[in-house]
Amino acid sequence: MRSNFMVKVEDAKAVDIQKALQQAGIKIKSIQEIHKENDTAQQEKK
Repeated sequence: MRSNFMVKVEDAKAVDIQKALQQAGIKIKSIQEIHKENDTAQQEKK
């Protein structure tokens, strides 16, 4: 079965998501970055 999912993350890169899914035994066909937001509130905390 093939499925498409969209995952929204705050502090991870595509490679991090891919590694985590592969470690969970999930085969990854592709990962695409669809949208990137600049969260000014998040940046001010740093």
